[in-house]
Amino acid sequence: MNTFLSYLSIAALFAFVTLPALVGLARERRISRELRQARRQREAEPPATAGAARPVTATRRPPLRSWART
Repeated sequence: MNTFLSYLSIAALFAFVTLPALVGLARERRISRELRQARRQREAEPPATAGAARPVTATRRPPLRSWART
């Protein structure tokens, strides 16, 4: 019985340590698959306004503020 509990505890610790890595790997694969799919869709669509001139819009950045009031 003691040997069985030892093996069970080692298996539980192994699962506890490797589970976050496996979840992260699955998440990274899902994100990569979504990015590949988005790239394929973007390449497959014809450009809507390829020859049209785009209007130039200048935007002003707000002035940087310091933490010290001057």
